[in-house]
Amino acid sequence: LRARAIENQVYIIAPDQYGKSPKSFETHGHSMIIDPWGTVIAELADGPGVITAEIDLDYLAKVRSELPALKHRRL
Repeated sequence: LRARAIENQVYIIAPDQYGKSPKSFETHGHSMIIDPWGTVIAELADGPGVITAEIDLDYLAKVRSELPALKHRRL
């Protein structure tokens, strides 16, 4: 996920379930929010909960200007 944030120059919000499902398989949580440089800025450890983080649009613009990878993308 960190690599996807960097190569796409976006914040990644990665929610994950925690607990046991009705079909008896376990999920382990570890939801996280990653900034455009691939830094995990919020993470939830084991257990239920909520995470929040500030999405800074000025920082996003700065990252995109320093690493103009999207300008070289061919569609």
